[in-house]
Amino acid sequence: MKLGRILAAAVLVVALACGTAMATPSTQIWIPSTDVKGFKDIHIDVDNYMRFSPKPDAGPNYYNLGLSAGVLPFENIKLEVGMDMLMTGFQNDNQFDNHPFYFNAKLGTPEDAFGVKGLPAFAIGAYNLGTYDKPEVNGASTRQNIVYGMVVKTLPVIGRLSAGGYYGSSRALATSGNPSGTKNNSGVMASWDRSMPEISDKLWLAVDYMSGNNANGEISIGGSWAFSKQVSLIAGVVIFNPFYNISTGDNGINPGGKPALTTQLDIAF
Repeated sequence: MKLGRILAAAVLVVALACGTAMATPSTQIWIPSTDVKGFKDIHIDVDNYMRFSPKPDAGPNYYNLGLSAGVLPFENIKLEVGMDMLMTGFQNDNQFDNHPFYFNAKLGTPEDAFGVKGLPAFAIGAYNLGTYDKPEVNGASTRQNIVYGMVVKTLPVIGRLSAGGYYGSSRALATSGNPSGTKNNSGVMASWDRSMPEISDKLWLAVDYMSGNNANGEISIGGSWAFSKQVSLIAGVVIFNPFYNISTGDNGINPGGKPALTTQLDIAF
């Protein structure tokens, strides 16, 4: 990223406009899934989001280190909790990097739970629970406090289909084009995913979508390869706000920035 004085101001604008990336529990590519870790299952995640464009309006790269664990000893209802350390690619003194810790939690039931054949899986949770909130001072807040609900059903041949919605802090999700108090803090989530035994039992593919007039809106496509029962790697592309109409208030910048390549390493213990 260029460091000239002329670009420094533009970089700051993008940092404030793009907010923070996901710091989440178990996900598809970008959005949360209904999968919940079992009791005493511990996972470490190392995630990267690298912009395809080097331009100042591309938005920052993101680097995330996450720790999550299942904490309920039940088969039909599970709870996982987690913490993430999320850093941006900005090499400057900004409040997002100065307050990098986020928390998350998810409660869910698997498909066919409680002996009810055909019952979908359900999950409710919260993520991007940050520790800093002073947008009136410097435009920065890490307390997106996104609460969501998801339902999923596996269909023969087709795979898993999931749908749900979310609601977060309008104050933290505000952008220049969608300030606090506008409809910038809610939307839908949807995804398709499927293991691909026709090719390999180790291969999994997914597409997910998140709407909303904020930095988190996106469409993602990607896949995962399981190197073992304990180690898997997701690789995919995240296209931010593909249906968003940039207004004059956005200063020509997409709230989520330019598309990014993501890699997500998951290590289970």
